[in-house]
Amino acid sequence: MTDKLVADFPTVDFWRSLRYFNLYRLVLASLFVFLAGVFGSSLSLGERNWTVFFVASLVYAVVVILSFVPLRLRWPRFTWQLAGQVGGDIAVLSVISHASGGIQSSIGLLLLVSLAAAGMISRGKITLFFAALASIAALLEHSYDVLYAGADAAQYVQVGLLCVSYFAVAWLAHTLAKYAVDSQHLAQRRGHDLASLSEANRLVMRDMQDGVLVVDEQGAIMQMNPSAERLLRHGAVYGSLLAEKFPLLFGQYALWKRSGVVSRATLQLDAGMQARLRFVAVERNAAHGAVIFLEDMQRVRAEAQQIKLAALGRLTANIAHEVRNPLSAISYATELLQEEQGDAKQQRLLQIVLDNTQRINRILQDVMQLNRRDRAQLEVLELDAMLRTFVEEFNLAERLEPRVVVLAGVRGVEVIFDRGHLRQVLWNLCRNALRYGRKLPGSLTLTMGMMDARVMLDVQDDGPGISAEHQSKLFEPFFTTATDGTGLGLYIAKELCEANGALLEYHEQEGQADERQVGACFRIIFGELHGNGEEHGE
Repeated sequence: MTDKLVADFPTVDFWRSLRYFNLYRLVLASLFVFLAGVFGSSLSLGERNWTVFFVASLVYAVVVILSFVPLRLRWPRFTWQLAGQVGGDIAVLSVISHASGGIQSSIGLLLLVSLAAAGMISRGKITLFFAALASIAALLEHSYDVLYAGADAAQYVQVGLLCVSYFAVAWLAHTLAKYAVDSQHLAQRRGHDLASLSEANRLVMRDMQDGVLVVDEQGAIMQMNPSAERLLRHGAVYGSLLAEKFPLLFGQYALWKRSGVVSRATLQLDAGMQARLRFVAVERNAAHGAVIFLEDMQRVRAEAQQIKLAALGRLTANIAHEVRNPLSAISYATELLQEEQGDAKQQRLLQIVLDNTQRINRILQDVMQLNRRDRAQLEVLELDAMLRTFVEEFNLAERLEPRVVVLAGVRGVEVIFDRGHLRQVLWNLCRNALRYGRKLPGSLTLTMGMMDARVMLDVQDDGPGISAEHQSKLFEPFFTTATDGTGLGLYIAKELCEANGALLEYHEQEGQADERQVGACFRIIFGELHGNGEEHGE
């Protein structure tokens, strides 16, 4: 059983304990040799036979010193070395006890220390075997004294009590050792559980899409996950103050601490990002910290859009089947009626019917394009080359002069976007700008730039601009100020931008509010930047 228990614990701990026990034996043997050499037989030690006492002490010291060699080599195995050391103590101390006067010398009490140490070291029931050997040695030694040294037989009672003490100490040491083993096993399990929980916590925080910051009662940052670094634009080392690193966030945190209520304020971050805040108090040992959750509102809106588009996809499929087929029949019938001779009024009415069927068909085509949002094929695009190609195609399609559309800003930048989606967004924005612009040289400007390490593209026209009352409805579906518009162009452009991790927003130019400068500007903020920008204009 000892071997089984030894196998359950680190070997180093056992050998270290055995080495300490051997050091105790060396101190005890040295003390016996010192007392015998200095005081001789003047002490009660060795009063019956000083020579036997001195020789036994000297041999004991030499054996203990030599036992350090197998301890260092760790051979033979641990159990045999422990048995040899305890057995040697029983034999030597029995001889020393006999030379010092037997049971009256109380030398036998020193075996209690050896038995207790053996029980704690071995952590097994073999300690009871050592107690039995010590009891047999004590009984044999006293029996020899009674038979040959004239000892009193009544002292068997003292010997018996000593033997009982051996077994009591051995059993107590075994019990304490077992308790220590169980405690060590429990501590190891708890340590493994704690390490597993710590690793699980690290992985959960690393993969969480929401930002998480853990701060103590002083406002020092204890932990921060990558999502929080992404939302707040930079990280923070352990122990840095929230007030210094993120003063805007610290203001909301301080307000929450003063009010004592859970806040759900929305924080406006850099680069147009927003995060909804949530504070959770953490009380630990009378210290009050907090966990700050930053919910990425862009991700929340994207998830809501996914749900909305899934329903819209089913709706558009039904529209394509239920509306486009009868619409085609109406359009075809109207064209046939127009071929017949009729008065001008009838022809005008037929043309109205045909125009409206074509308008409904365009609306259906625009709605069907929303299904492409979920099929984004992201790729790295060189924005400057992409825009040059687009401008050439746009000029040919709209029959524009070469200088009407102008490219300006930086070049040499790359963006991640679906090529087809980006073309669709540019077509929608440029057609919108061309509709309200003056179609003069420079009326439509595409300006590439940088903003907070992100690429942006401004589509600027020289038209009358957009009134303040209409700006809040620009990206709503089916909102339009044109009589022949569907109201889906800007809405589709915004949806496609969000599907590619970009933002589309209306950018109000300086001076436009007081009508000193006209024109509308729509800005695309791309999700990720690649390459270096160089100024150019044409």
